Amino acid sequence: MRDTLRFLRAGRIVELGDVGPMDTVLDYLRLTERATGTKEGCGEGDCGACTVALGRLVDGKLVYQPVNACIQLLGMIDGAELVTVEDLSADGRLHPVQKAMRDLHGSQCGFCTPGFIMSLFTLYHAEGMTKSRQAVTDWLAGNLCRCTGYRPIIEAALASCFEAADDAFSWRAGETREALRRLADSRDIFIGTSDSFLAAPATVGGLAAIYGQHPDATLVAGATDVGLWITKSLRSLPKIIHLGRVAGMNRIEETASGLVLGAGVTYAQAETALTRLAPDLGELLRRIGSKQVRASGTIGGNIANGSPIGDMPPALIALGARIELQQGEEMRSLPLEAFFLDYGKQDRRPAEFVTGIFVPRPDVNEVFRCYKISKRFDQDISAVMGAFRFSLDGPILREARIAFGGMAATPKRATAAEAALAGASLDDPSTWAAAIRALTTDYRPITDMRASADYRMEAARALLAKALMEVSGADEPLRLKGAAHQGGSDHERAA
Repeated sequence: MRDTLRFLRAGRIVELGDVGPMDTVLDYLRLTERATGTKEGCGEGDCGACTVALGRLVDGKLVYQPVNACIQLLGMIDGAELVTVEDLSADGRLHPVQKAMRDLHGSQCGFCTPGFIMSLFTLYHAEGMTKSRQAVTDWLAGNLCRCTGYRPIIEAALASCFEAADDAFSWRAGETREALRRLADSRDIFIGTSDSFLAAPATVGGLAAIYGQHPDATLVAGATDVGLWITKSLRSLPKIIHLGRVAGMNRIEETASGLVLGAGVTYAQAETALTRLAPDLGELLRRIGSKQVRASGTIGGNIANGSPIGDMPPALIALGARIELQQGEEMRSLPLEAFFLDYGKQDRRPAEFVTGIFVPRPDVNEVFRCYKISKRFDQDISAVMGAFRFSLDGPILREARIAFGGMAATPKRATAAEAALAGASLDDPSTWAAAIRALTTDYRPITDMRASADYRMEAARALLAKALMEVSGADEPLRLKGAAHQGGSDHERAA
């Protein structure tokens, strides 16, 4: 057992024994270190002003990823290198990304600039990136600027981030790797008392034990949701168990039958494997959060918090995913859709936690499509999320699995629409009409700030029509006017 937090900072190991369970990296930097280059903007991980970089060893390589310091709990950075904007210049010389931002006039008021600099620092150190404006805008989707405009910032990135890294961090990479290896250990961490603590177990057994003793504790994986409970809802979370150090929670296994993901696998870690499993998932992942959010947020956490508007659960449900849970030494498995019982309520027993997800691989006779409808293209919560897997026998739809998010109190399958599609023909759009109409039986959406109930239903019908049209290879969308009946003809506009 270890009662301190350890991380690498500016080439030296920092060891802290007085760490509160809700302490954030941002507060540590600004209030303890007085390193005020890192700014607080939105306080919820949307604006990127608080972006810092975390360096970790991944298969022996040193990898830097951007994270939002405002919602990254301090206890989550154990064993990592913490890099802030103060660390980048060396011997009085600006870092290449800082110099490019200055030379190309990428900063005006300067408040957002440290966050942009740190995101660009991680792009500067990313391997295998193709130089393009799209690569830059994808990387910076989690950083907002209200003064300069993005053109000079993007030009600065294009000018500085796509050559081999040549900075102080690349020069001393060997030393950093060795320091991070020294920091790595397999001891459980417990800081605090039985009434208020930060715990970071190193094994599944250790997690089961401490959660069994404290079933009222809050489990934290990436804190992209829980962090907002602290910064926005001002909730008191005196007992926090961080899952990021649990061995095996970050496993990714690709097999002939499917994909096994540990519950602690982040979106960034899973992106390549999920894209290989179903290419539409790759495009969906690009629109979930930002680089900062995907570097921290986990797929298991997105499932376990039971949000009805999470983007990944509907896609996984349509693919037929199952989840694995553990309570003490007892384990069980169930279909993902059975886990969600009602709004904010899941089939999870006291002190039970999600350990992994199995996603079946679509076979040669199956096709998968998923679509996200939101007000912003990047980093926005869905109004409607639709996912579809069709099993085909030639042009005949033998079986369909359809799931939507944003249409009910939980991510939910459209069982009536699925039944209505059985036996339908891709060559005859008139056979799709019953399924599109059946969505009114499957869902009773609500009106809220993101969309009206009518819009949600219209969009859901349109997305089902869109999926069927794409799979059928139809090149004339107006063929669906009669078949889609109430609303399906507007699928181009909705999607």
